[in-house]
Amino acid sequence: MSASPVFPIGDVDAHWVRLDDDVMGGHSRSRVVVRDGVLRFSGATSLADKGGFASIRARGAFDLADAAGLRLRVLGDGREYQLRIATDARHRGSHVSWRGDFATRVGEWHEVTVAFADMQPTYRGTVLEGLALDLSKVEEIGVLIGDGRAGAFSLEVARIALLV
Repeated sequence: MSASPVFPIGDVDAHWVRLDDDVMGGHSRSRVVVRDGVLRFSGATSLADKGGFASIRARGAFDLADAAGLRLRVLGDGREYQLRIATDARHRGSHVSWRGDFATRVGEWHEVTVAFADMQPTYRGTVLEGLALDLSKVEEIGVLIGDGRAGAFSLEVARIALLV
């Protein structure tokens, strides 16, 4: 399998938005900065008040139908993250996100691969059954940290590419 670009990180910096657990009363905080073509997602997760996640996402129209997954070049902090994609699929009126977990290494650039076949449909953290992922209708690509740990986090992403 080979990799080809989904989009250059630096071209979508205006479209990256954060969504943290403060939407439901939590206290995690994140920020996203794109500089010199590298995305930096950082902040701190808090487990207070049933919180524990921070996320960023880029909206657009991504046709991933010919791909087997996504490959990311990341510099991490040793924590586990989730690659998330959302389509037009809905559950209780809200988007369904497909989740694929990946681990990072402290202070080391490396490639991580998330196969679409391994991704699970989720709604507000709950895994759903019986939904099919329509890769021709991806509306959002994002990253989430929600590993059950409180504390500082930092993830840099230099590339997101199709695995074909």
